[in-house]
Amino acid sequence: MTRYEIAFSGQLVEGAPLASVQANLARLFQADAQRIAQLFSGRRVVIKNNLDEAGAEKYRLTLERAGAVVEVLAMLVEEVELTPPPAPVPVAAASTVAAVAAVASPASPGRLQVAPRDEYMAAFVDVEAPDFGIAPVGVDLQDAKPEAPAPVVDLSQFSLAPAGSDMGQAKTAPAGPPPDTSYLSLQE
Repeated sequence: MTRYEIAFSGQLVEGAPLASVQANLARLFQADAQRIAQLFSGRRVVIKNNLDEAGAEKYRLTLERAGAVVEVLAMLVEEVELTPPPAPVPVAAASTVAAVAAVASPASPGRLQVAPRDEYMAAFVDVEAPDFGIAPVGVDLQDAKPEAPAPVVDLSQFSLAPAGSDMGQAKTAPAGPPPDTSYLSLQE
């Protein structure tokens, strides 16, 4: 199936004023003046791609009515053929295949070798993954850590003062006499 793209290079329909075309495109694309100015920079700008033939023609006609001349070009789409997936292997045979693959391929110890189940997984055949097992319920999975040794602190330079003794705190100055407020009275 052919897909198309719409490209604009700043060309106008014959006789269409530039300001009118810019206003039409701004309204059509709901864009600001800066984006419309980029369309008219002289460079080729792809406005829309991956359209079918009817959609591309609809875009071309709409833009032509707005005053812009656009190019409708067929896109180069590379088709990829997928190979069918391998036949399913019975469960009993799968363990035999895995055992044969583990013996046949020289894997480093502690690494799991897996036979691919489909073509997607075949891409990961050479990936080495650790062979993690599943621990039984209730097993502590955290590695044991050695007790941290108590820090060695030299306290020989300190001594204790007897209870109730002055520890050298700064004494606060006694509060002065309260202000004289005898001359104040309340009026009713």
